[in-house]
Amino acid sequence: MGNQKLKWTSEEEEALKAGVAKYGAGKWKNILVDSEFKHKLSNRSNVDLKDKWRNMGGQGSGANSVNSRAKSIINGALIHKVQSSNLTSVPIGNVIDKPPQSPEGVRNSKKYNEMILVALSSIKDRNGPDFVSVLRFIEKKYEVPQNFRRLLSVKLRKLISQGTVEKVQKRYKIKHAPLGTKTPPPKQKVARSKPRLDTRSSISTEMEDAAKIAAHEIAEAENEALLAAEAVKESERLSQLAEEADAVVLHLKQMFEQCK
Repeated sequence: MGNQKLKWTSEEEEALKAGVAKYGAGKWKNILVDSEFKHKLSNRSNVDLKDKWRNMGGQGSGANSVNSRAKSIINGALIHKVQSSNLTSVPIGNVIDKPPQSPEGVRNSKKYNEMILVALSSIKDRNGPDFVSVLRFIEKKYEVPQNFRRLLSVKLRKLISQGTVEKVQKRYKIKHAPLGTKTPPPKQKVARSKPRLDTRSSISTEMEDAAKIAAHEIAEAENEALLAAEAVKESERLSQLAEEADAVVLHLKQMFEQCK
């Protein structure tokens, strides 16, 4: 066993670097039994070499490269988790900041519903337009906020749940009355049939949807981090087995050469 209290000399460090260049990082036993290095590293153990190489910031092959890759996966997953949480939390904050009883908020909600109904009735497609077609029609015809794409998705889901719009194979149609009328619900009907409590319900639904999306993204990120951590453990185990096997092979070769 090596003595960890001894300060590393420059000669030992050079021998360690040369050994890693010859065998690769993680092959500490091979380096210690090699005739080129064993005299210079006689006071060191494989643990000493491993710790010193880590402290030197060595970028070796084998386990170190796998560990580095796994750590990158973990960091990427955590960053993705934070970004996903931020992206989903911003719209929630914007909704909370607006009082449910705000006349302007109610007017905007009705205005967006009317835009959607106009788009669905104007776009000539017997199967109904898809999401992108509706979005492009509204953006071309009206002035809408930058986050309108997400807002449109929420509004379409709301109209579907209310029975105003139906979705078939990713295409949208206005549900017609039993008499076959082709006219979308008039403005006054929408305005008079929706009490203020409906606004609260709409906001609550949007918040729940955003929370579900955030929870899903966080779960995905945590799963990626767990898989990466398991990969690190497995790579360390395989590296240790490979190191021991290489040491045995090297020892047998040396014995064979001595017996010649």
